Amino acid sequence: MNELDARALWQCYEPYHAVTYFTPESIAETDALGCKGRWMGYFGMRAAPLGAAPAWLVTSLFYNFHPSRVAKALPEAWSVARPAEFLAARLRGVDGALRRMLGEAVSSPEVAEAADLARTAASWAPTAGRPLGAANAALDLPEEPHLALWQAVTTLRESRGDGHVAALVTAGLDPVEALVVFAVDTGLETQYMRTARAVPGDEWDAAARRLAERGVLDGSGALTEEGVELRESVEALTDEAAEAPWLELGEDGSARFAELLAPLSLAITRQNDAMRVNPMALAPEADLVRIVNGATD
Repeated sequence: MNELDARALWQCYEPYHAVTYFTPESIAETDALGCKGRWMGYFGMRAAPLGAAPAWLVTSLFYNFHPSRVAKALPEAWSVARPAEFLAARLRGVDGALRRMLGEAVSSPEVAEAADLARTAASWAPTAGRPLGAANAALDLPEEPHLALWQAVTTLRESRGDGHVAALVTAGLDPVEALVVFAVDTGLETQYMRTARAVPGDEWDAAARRLAERGVLDGSGALTEEGVELRESVEALTDEAAEAPWLELGEDGSARFAELLAPLSLAITRQNDAMRVNPMALAPEADLVRIVNGATD
């Protein structure tokens, strides 16, 4: 494709990363560890690179989960299994999910090439001031290419996520306010968002009032012009903070990465959408189709 920016490249790899937490294979792995419910498995797997992190730290780093949701999972998860066991379980879950969803493609030369490109890009992912990115970057890459690809894009994803949190803080959006703006901008239902992050109704409503007083929302609850600009500034800062790996990989390398990975992520997205799995985590199918078409022109 002619132009690739950090956001388009994120859209290429986010669905490949997202099989970690919401596929039946991953849930089965954490159930086998003894986790009590899906969210204990989620927090255990995602926080495991940090070690046995306390709930207050994970709440801070993950940013937009309500503290009550995190507290139901941590620190109890670390008494169910050690962080190293969660790391092994998440790789087994990823392996099973990718083999089911992609079939023979997991062992293709294209996946091996994508893994090499992702490994190079991830080596340039910023880690200073980015604890989740740094924690994942410190992990050894698995030997199998499809899993090495997953670990490398997970490092890229968490480094980008750390930068996104910094952008939200810079914009003066607290965790619930950030969720409200995201929901309004993307059209996701309030009840879905509240349930996904366990935000009580009164806290959601209070955040919406603060945003209205600030001029971010209008009387109908829609984004004002100022709100649109604020949302766009957060996304632009996030993209800018995530550019380094792709600048180092170069235009040709980045384009080749998209050409290789976007079709895999499109296949994953279509299957996840069919199962109604975590719509917040997946790039819109239309964007992936655009990237696939551009990458193959």
